[in-house]
Amino acid sequence: MASPSSDKPVSVLFVCLGNICRSTMAEGVFRNLTNFGTPEQHPLISNVDSCGTGAYHAGDSPDSRTMRVLRDNGLNNYQHAARKVKAPEDFEQFDYLLAMDSENYNDLRDLVNRAKKKGTLSDEALDKIHLYGEFGGKSKREEIVDPYYGGSEGFTTAYEQVVRCGNGLLKHIEEQAKKQGK
Repeated sequence: MASPSSDKPVSVLFVCLGNICRSTMAEGVFRNLTNFGTPEQHPLISNVDSCGTGAYHAGDSPDSRTMRVLRDNGLNNYQHAARKVKAPEDFEQFDYLLAMDSENYNDLRDLVNRAKKKGTLSDEALDKIHLYGEFGGKSKREEIVDPYYGGSEGFTTAYEQVVRCGNGLLKHIEEQAKKQGK
């Protein structure tokens, strides 16, 4: 699994389709896990954001069911406006681009390949793209359940997944830092 090679803190971008359910939930959870934006912020994390591969909900707040699950789990201060992934900018700014499912993963890779043809990105950008489920400790191809068309159970399942994957990602980042002597 590719990892950032410099000694700077890393930046993380969570990506789903519309940027109102899974990626925003993952962002909110990871911000909480790392105390992002507080005096106790994890020293290995420089930026946390989320976006979508589509612009269907650009400018919208997260889905109310996402916000309910976050609030029910003590995450009360999360705010976000949905946006679409930007190439090459997001691939240059972020060390990890974490796709919620294989479709998002393939969309990100397609974006990079198109940008490579234009000369605005290199193969290095492909190494930054991961399926978020890789960090969950189950299957390397685990996908975060898309709860959008379902009921509250789907949002609860997605929350449990992003918590598990968030802990796994943070552990991975810490292990990489130890290997690099941070």
